[in-house]
Amino acid sequence: MEKALWYLFAGSRGGANRVRIVRELEARPRNTNELADRLDLDYNTVSHHLDMLQDHDVVESGGTDYGTLFFLTDRFEQHWEAFESISEEVS
Repeated sequence: MEKALWYLFAGSRGGANRVRIVRELEARPRNTNELADRLDLDYNTVSHHLDMLQDHDVVESGGTDYGTLFFLTDRFEQHWEAFESISEEVS
C-alpha cells in the first residue's frame, strides 16, 4: 500500500489534487460535485482522481448513481501516517 501511496501522491501528476481530495474526505464523505465545488476543480478532473484513488483502494463509493458519496477505505486509514509523511513532500 505504501508504494501505491507514493505513486498516487508524489510520483505522478495530480498528486497535490489527490491530497486535497483525501483531506476533504477525511472531514466527511462527499460526492464528486461537492468535491469539485469545494476544491475549485473541474468535475471531470475530480472524477478522474477519484477513479485513480478507487483503483488503489484509497477511496470507495457508497453507490453508483449521480450524487454517490465517496469515503476513505479502512485499509487506507490504516496507512494514515504514511499518507501524512508523503503529503508533506507534495505540499
